[in-house]
Amino acid sequence: MPRTELEAELASTNGDADALTTEAKETVLAREDALNGKLQMAGNGQVLGKFSGEIECEGELLIGPDAHVEADIHSTRVTIAGYVRGNVVALNRLKITTTGRLEGDARVGALVVQEGGVHYGAIRVHPEGVPESAMSPSPQVTAPGTAAPFRNVPSTVGKVRKFWGEFF
Repeated sequence: MPRTELEAELASTNGDADALTTEAKETVLAREDALNGKLQMAGNGQVLGKFSGEIECEGELLIGPDAHVEADIHSTRVTIAGYVRGNVVALNRLKITTTGRLEGDARVGALVVQEGGVHYGAIRVHPEGVPESAMSPSPQVTAPGTAAPFRNVPSTVGKVRKFWGEFF
């Protein structure tokens, strides 16, 4: 890959020809850092400190175990190992680890919650892909300790029993 004049000059002054690259590796908000606003990441990212606002990540997003995030999140894949208060859209997968806590609604392609992981809110799993209408995070957050309204969903258990009963 051709190098720019600036890269060549910096490499020659530092004595290390491979030390400087212009390729983005990963965006990281360090453990000691705090940031407010809108964070847009073109690749993968990690939030290890405090953040409030909105996060858009085109790659995989990791919320570290010591992180405190109060934001709506939109990403391809999200792993929550810390605290998140806000709504999440994970086009591919949402994973809540044993130390993770999500307070807010989520729309995901797939869901993994490890033992000890905590979630307050509604999760809608779309294995065929998150629909365009669900791309923006839901503004309705269910507060902990309050019950979400129950909708009567028709049961298909009887149909399945009848279907499988024909074979047995």
